[in-house]
Amino acid sequence: MTEQLKRKFLDQLEFWIGTGPKIFTLLYKITRDGCNATTFHQKCDNQGPTVTVLYNPQGSVYGGYGSASWHSTGANIQDGNAFLFQLKFSGSEKFTKFPVVNGAYGLSGHATYGPNFGGGVDFTTFNGTINHTGGVFTLNGQMKIGTYFNNIGLTSDQINNGTKAVTEMEVYRVIDGEMDIIHWRKTPEWNEKFLETLMEDIVAFKPPREMGLSEVRVLMLGPVGSGKSSFYNTVNSVFKGRISQRARSGKAVHSITTVYTPHVTKSRSGAALNFRLCDTRGLEVTQGLNILECNYLLDGHVPDYYEFNPALPISSETHGFVHQPSFSDKIHCVVFVVDSSSIEDIPPKLVEKIISVQEIINHKGIPQVVLLNKIDLACRKVSASVGNVFKSASIQEAVEKVSTMFGLQFNNIFPVKNYVSEMELEADTSILALLALRQILYLTEDYMEGLQEKMKRVKVSAVKFKQSSEKATDKE
Repeated sequence: MTEQLKRKFLDQLEFWIGTGPKIFTLLYKITRDGCNATTFHQKCDNQGPTVTVLYNPQGSVYGGYGSASWHSTGANIQDGNAFLFQLKFSGSEKFTKFPVVNGAYGLSGHATYGPNFGGGVDFTTFNGTINHTGGVFTLNGQMKIGTYFNNIGLTSDQINNGTKAVTEMEVYRVIDGEMDIIHWRKTPEWNEKFLETLMEDIVAFKPPREMGLSEVRVLMLGPVGSGKSSFYNTVNSVFKGRISQRARSGKAVHSITTVYTPHVTKSRSGAALNFRLCDTRGLEVTQGLNILECNYLLDGHVPDYYEFNPALPISSETHGFVHQPSFSDKIHCVVFVVDSSSIEDIPPKLVEKIISVQEIINHKGIPQVVLLNKIDLACRKVSASVGNVFKSASIQEAVEKVSTMFGLQFNNIFPVKNYVSEMELEADTSILALLALRQILYLTEDYMEGLQEKMKRVKVSAVKFKQSSEKATDKE
């Protein structure tokens, strides 16, 4: 893809345009085609509805939409559907629409100007040719929204940071229709029968008897506010048949969860299921779990219901420290939980911390996956219906980003939506959570089968070594 505009922003623009699904096709890009009015009109005139998007060095993204075609006659273009917009301001997402208030001046078509909104008053991009210098194009247009477009109480400084410099400008043609999106992850048809099948599979899960386990432990790690506790609540809700909030969850600067809690989930019959979702303190750059504490958790040294203290990290001298953990105390799968709506906002230092934890997990051979949470906030189509998750290009793109970030296979990334505002269960939300959980349990099963095979080989090698030693002794 040569275009820069993110799918999430395309979804937002589609929503603002408001006449159904749209296909966006890149027509003009100043870093590729040059910032020249003649070139703009050659590529964009008579193309029907278009979206113009500008990006500046301060991390702001803004622009305008016109439902009428651009032309070069030197006259204003009637467009009562035009609007200006901002998608980001100073690096943070900010969705604001500035509607036209006088359609007679929606667009202006002048041969020597680039995209021109509001009769040359509200927002003009550039005039003539602008050269690329110092890493930017310093445009010679203006932004004074408030004459023919409603500025919603914002000044230009609150939209483009008061600068005319941009790193990129793109113009997209907008046509009705929806690009054919193949289901990027295939599943059986979602219905109550499939939900029951998932529940039955999870209830039937049992760790290998030979390992001496009655249950497996799944450790949930992730940044503060990513939804670790809420995922347990979601799973527990499905099996209870009602919304449940056993684990504390919510919004806070630092982790609400401070206690290492191996949560039990029960079937509708009341029997405990053979896994524990182990909730713990969130990961933070300077607070939260440190690398050593994560290692202690993985190896089973941290006692159940231990309360982490940022001022006094756990050590082998801590009361209750498990000095000789059994295999049942150890972690058998690690689940990283990530907010899909803010992947790019994870601080680099925190990413480094996560990668350090992953190196320890990899060294131990423990399987790991990612729960890509809050998908309803990352895609408007999914917000309308969770069942659209595997048809959503936005979610597919987020899965690809996280797959690259964590160095994990694409099929080890599971989109989910937790129950956080609902009062009743919804089949699609429950199905998505159980799809992820079932695969997590399958991975723990694979892990233990691998350990069993390794133990057998070690045992066989030991027997052979003993026999070889005995033969050597006999010869002597």
